[in-house]
Order: sequence, then structure tokens, then C-alpha cells
Amino acid sequence: MSRLIAVFALMLGVVLTGLSAPAAAVTVERVVSPGGIEAWLVRDHSNPILAMELSFRGGASLDPDDKSGLAMMTAALLDEGAGPYESQAFQRMLEDRVIGLSFDAGRDSFRGHLKTLTEHRDTAFDLFRLALTQPRFDAPAVERIRGQIVAGLMRESESPEVTASKAWFQAVFAGHPYARSPRGEIASIKAVRVADLRGEVRRLLARDRLTIGVVGDIDPPELGRLLDATFGGLPATSPPLAVPEIRPGAAGLVRMIERDISQTVATFGLAGIKRDDPDWYAATVMNHILGGGGFASRLTEQVREKRGLAYSVWTGLVPLDHAGVILGGVATETSRFDESVALIREEFRKLRDEGPSEAELADAKTYLNGSFPLQLDSTVAIAQVLVQLQNDRLGPDFLDRRPALIAAVSADDIRRVAARLLDPAALTLVSVGRVTK
Repeated sequence: MSRLIAVFALMLGVVLTGLSAPAAAVTVERVVSPGGIEAWLVRDHSNPILAMELSFRGGASLDPDDKSGLAMMTAALLDEGAGPYESQAFQRMLEDRVIGLSFDAGRDSFRGHLKTLTEHRDTAFDLFRLALTQPRFDAPAVERIRGQIVAGLMRESESPEVTASKAWFQAVFAGHPYARSPRGEIASIKAVRVADLRGEVRRLLARDRLTIGVVGDIDPPELGRLLDATFGGLPATSPPLAVPEIRPGAAGLVRMIERDISQTVATFGLAGIKRDDPDWYAATVMNHILGGGGFASRLTEQVREKRGLAYSVWTGLVPLDHAGVILGGVATETSRFDESVALIREEFRKLRDEGPSEAELADAKTYLNGSFPLQLDSTVAIAQVLVQLQNDRLGPDFLDRRPALIAAVSADDIRRVAARLLDPAALTLVSVGRVTK
């Protein structure tokens, strides 16, 4: 065990020290295997390590209504035994070679993650292949993972933050798959059968839904060989699975969920924009000024710093595949909750009506451009970005173009986008806490 911990520490050090150059220094190559499987690659031979990130379009939003959480449960089981290896043997293969292999699912994607030292590259990719194409779903593993998920859902039911968030999505996306929690519900997880898990693999894991990003110690010809060996056995196409477009609803709704807790916690938000909207970069700068910039944001300054009403208050852009939202959160003393909400609405109104100051605009753009390269400080982080760039259809040169796109945002752009998006009366708010008399 001590040897394993030491190797993990070495591997972590390699990951954190490699590929820390600015975004503009990252060279993205498009690799197409002999079998026609595409991946984007960033080569780095300075360390003997490789990271692969991938996603299949479609995730929890495609779960059956009565089996919410199916995608996430399937993801949790893919590394619990595959091919000739039952769960313990599969995990031992990974641990003995210090291979990191896992899967997860969100509303719009089913994701895979692989990290390996170069010397174990072929074994790592072969285990990944088995997990995707020959998952076992043995009864002991299924029941163990089911129990873990149910226990997690029970813990989450006690969390006011999770309760508020789930209720917000249920209100805003009523009747749409986005209304369901990707994690599912206790009853729906208990209803999942092995046949459902196998059906989920057949429905989601196909090459026409696949996006791959690879970073590290490998060259294009070798990557092409591994792509065909790993993914060539997947179905070429998948059945059509459509999720409808939706504009967030419940504008102006205010809902209180009573719970005897020391603070009142709230999720708030309104309709936003998707990633391909021409106003995305203006909205990004606007959100940083409003509530996405931490201590530099207006909401933090007004609600926390000046009045001490909340430890944290924030907003963020959430670009789902079929909708866009501006989402936020706050936790504050119950007796001052209404005051906090009034201040939040006022900051929405002021930014909409008055726009940003020149100092705010300059500081936001400087931060957004200066901090972005720091997000690319590991093989895994860059591989994740490569997948996102492909899914967002931004092109291999986006990392070079992004600084200029942010720098080009003007105060007039923010005023226009704020007028479009920041309607304080449309704010949908769900809070959890004590009812005040």
C-alpha cells in the first residue's frame, strides 16, 4: 500500500507540473484513425503519462421517466467488472498499474476518464475497451453500487442546497427531462434492473455520439492504432434519441420550502443563453461583474462585504444543450433573507439599467483572460477542454482566439446583453429554511 501511495504521489506531481504553459502555447492536433475515429491531441513527451477524456452525447436527460438516475448508475458500474474480470479483479488490474479509469454522467453527456503511465498504456486502453464493450453488471456489484447511490441520495435529501436546486430545476423545466435530477431518486434507482443497464449501454455508447481528447506522451500514429483498438468495437450509429429544446419557465416564481435549519438557503435564476449564442462572451463578462467574479463581483460586495448578510452569493452561466440559464445561490440568516433577496434584485436591475463602469469592465476582462491559462495546468484539464471545444464546435485554434473575443467585449455589449437577460422581476427563486412570521 505504501508503494502504491508513493506511485500515486509521483503521478500526481507529473500531472501538476506538466503542461502548465499558457493556453496560446498549446498545439492541438486533429488525429483520425485508420478506421475513421477522430480525437484531438496535445502531445507532451516531457513526462511518461497520458490522459484521455471522452464524452458521448446524451446523458441523464435521456433516462426513462421512471428510471431517472439510470445513466449515472450505469456509469458507476462500468469499471465494476468487464470481460473476463469480475469487480475485484478488474480493480486490482487498475491498482497494480496505477491506472485511473472512471465514468460519470450529466444531463447532456456520458463521460469517460483515463489516466495512465506510458508503460501501461496498452493495458489501460484495453481495460477501457472492456469497460465500454463488455461490462459485466454482476449482481453483487450492482447491488453494492445501488446501495451506495441510495445512501448518497438519502444524505442529499438532508442538504438544503440540494433541495433548493432540485426544486428550482423542477419548477423551471416542468414537464421536460431537465426537471429530473441526473442522480435520480431513491425509488427510481431501486427500480433499475440489469436489463436496463445493458439497454443503456446499447442506447448511448456508439461512435456517432463520441468525442475524444488526449494529452500526453503519445504520437498520432500510435494514438490512431489505440483509437481503433479501443472504440472500433462500438456500434457505428445509435438510435435517434431526441431531447426537445425548451425555454426556462416559471419566471417570477418565489417558493419557500419549510425546514428547521439555522440559515435560509436559496437557488435563484432566470433564462440565459446557450454556448453558441453570439452574445456568449458579453454574457461571460457581464456574469463576472454581477456574481461570477468572487470577491470582485457586485453581489459579493453588496450582500456580503458591505452588509454582512451572507457568507457567499454567486451567479453562473449554465449552457445546457437544449436550454440556457443564469443560476445563482445565496445562504443567509433567516431574519435578513428578504433583505438579501431585495439586494440581489437591485443589483440585477442596476447592471441592466446602468451597465458596468469602465473599471469593472477592464478588471473583468483582465481577470478572465489572465486566469484562463491557469485552468490548463494538467493533462486531465487540457483533455477535458479538448472534448469541450469539439462539443461546442469551436475549432482547434480557439485557445488562441479566446483572449481577443473577451477583450473585444464593450460596455455597450454588456448593456445590450443585460437588457436582454437581467430582468429582476423574472427571477425564479426557491428557498429552504424557517418560515418567518
